[in-house]
Amino acid sequence: MIFDTVPVEPIGTNCCLIGEGGVCALVDPGGSPELALEMVERSGLELKMVLLTHAHYDHVGAIPALLERFPDLPVYAHELELCPAGSPNPRYFLPHLGKNQRTYGEGDTLDLGGLAVRVLHTPGHSRGSVTLLAGDIMLSGDTLFAGSCGRVDLPGGDEQQMWSSLARLGRLEEDWTVWPGHGEATSLDYEKQFNPYVKRALSK
Repeated sequence: MIFDTVPVEPIGTNCCLIGEGGVCALVDPGGSPELALEMVERSGLELKMVLLTHAHYDHVGAIPALLERFPDLPVYAHELELCPAGSPNPRYFLPHLGKNQRTYGEGDTLDLGGLAVRVLHTPGHSRGSVTLLAGDIMLSGDTLFAGSCGRVDLPGGDEQQMWSSLARLGRLEEDWTVWPGHGEATSLDYEKQFNPYVKRALSK
């Protein structure tokens, strides 16, 4: 498995690349398409899809530019992240992308050049937040951070769902290298031991 990451605009979102078998996916490309494309070019892999942990503006801003470069590129998000008709907060939802739109959810597995990418629905930061598992990497979006967790006071946020999602991740038996949506990498075992939010979620 090939993995790379770069922090992107507007607020340091971790844009990640995962790849296998000559192809790759961008996860949460954020708002710096040029940096995301540089990462793809550096990998030498063919870009096959974009995967979103959730659809807040700081995770999706590069998508129009990516689709201009790759008109048939599929973009995956949970269906609850698609912008409701007449939403007063479109910056927290994904506009419908027509032929490029794909949805995934709990229990789905995508094949990326022979690499299985598993989807866990982990709401709390938003209704359709997901955590992606690929190889030994956990891409936790804005659910689990190193030493912390995502905020729940934005549209679609829910404190009780966040506790449930953190408990679910904390009960996974395997260890994972965790790359959150922002900030430094960590490990799931470390967060189980020292993250006060995970520990509280597991005690509920």
